[in-house]
Amino acid sequence: MKKIILPVALLMFSLSTSFAQTTSLLKSKIAQKAEGLEAKVVAWRRDFHQNPELGNREFKTAEKVAAHLRALGIEVKTGVGKTGVVGLLKGGKPGPVVALRADMDGLPVKERVNIPFASKATGEYNGQPVSIMHACGHDTHVAILMGTAEILASMKSELKGTIKFIFQPAEEGAPEGEEGGAALMIKEGVLENPKVDAIFGLHINAQTEIGKIKYRPGGTMASSDWFKIKIKGKQSHGAYPWSSIDPIVTASQVIMGLQTIVSRNAPVTESAAVVTVGQINGGVRSNIIPEEVNMNGTIRALDTGVQDMIHARISQIATNIAESAGATAEVNITRMCPVTYNDIPLTEKMVPTLEGVAGKENVSITAAVTGAEDFAFYQQKVPGVFFFLGGAPKGKPVSETAPHHTPDFYIDEGSFVLGMKSMASLVVDYMEMNTGKSSVGK
Repeated sequence: MKKIILPVALLMFSLSTSFAQTTSLLKSKIAQKAEGLEAKVVAWRRDFHQNPELGNREFKTAEKVAAHLRALGIEVKTGVGKTGVVGLLKGGKPGPVVALRADMDGLPVKERVNIPFASKATGEYNGQPVSIMHACGHDTHVAILMGTAEILASMKSELKGTIKFIFQPAEEGAPEGEEGGAALMIKEGVLENPKVDAIFGLHINAQTEIGKIKYRPGGTMASSDWFKIKIKGKQSHGAYPWSSIDPIVTASQVIMGLQTIVSRNAPVTESAAVVTVGQINGGVRSNIIPEEVNMNGTIRALDTGVQDMIHARISQIATNIAESAGATAEVNITRMCPVTYNDIPLTEKMVPTLEGVAGKENVSITAAVTGAEDFAFYQQKVPGVFFFLGGAPKGKPVSETAPHHTPDFYIDEGSFVLGMKSMASLVVDYMEMNTGKSSVGK
């Protein structure tokens, strides 16, 4: 038995040593190049920040991205998912296909931050004139991935596999009546030809100090669904409510009933959930009880079973309460975005990579987030890891940093080098761990 075990142990040690030496050399190059690219990445980010574009309208952003990738010798495909850009970099050695993704769209928000490159851009959102701002940090994602592409292109001959750089439009949602985002890019084949084996993405976070990275195995960000409920009653003069079937009173009872779903039906100690009514419309005058009331809301869940339960309970509660009042309820629920689910085995394998570039003391597990992220669509198709990169100034209390999607949203640019090092190192380590996989013929 000993004669068999010893050679195997020596072989494993030899492979481990070889892996460590190979990745150590590449990561040293990555770190050096990332530091050298910082000024360029900051300049790109400021340009994108000053010239934001809304979802499915990222024309100039896409042009700049495509031009940069072509200059690096990367094969480029444009117009994927409306305005998306996909770059393909084939390494000098066979290996797996790794995708890296950045989202490009801004938001209909008017900037209040006093910086020289503040956005003054305007546009149209669902038929309304709006100001536009990168109020969620997508400008930083694009700039960081452009820098990462430059780093990896410079060591092309040493890479053991292929990289897909996915610059995605409309993460915040496509305009009304249009398809867009990750789902459309997948529909148009972004994960095929060659077939992607794993995907990585990051999101800058204004509530996490620069130099820090946070992640979560499993359910990380919530699913996001929209619901619409129409309560139909009987119209009457407001002075004679007994002649009506009052949809306003019925809608009020439905709203209160919906609040019991999370408090009485969801396993809140295991998985958080949210049911929010954000809009209610009914009536035209103070002395007329209307015939119908319409309400719209959102559902958030971190578990698909809980998500399905909430859907069923909303329909059941609205229908039965309306029936008890003599009214009717029409319930429509639209599934918008699935749970952002970090593949647990892949996450466990890649956490040491993040710890290696940021320092173990700077990498931690985060609480689940009830915001949504359409990176989740990629994770439904291939194993993926999505993590958060600190963007809050050092020493500033998180309570004083403006949240995402607000006019005062601000990102410290000192996080960009760590972002590039993280993304590039994830590629190198994943390739080294999976050298048996090959992109050839996929």
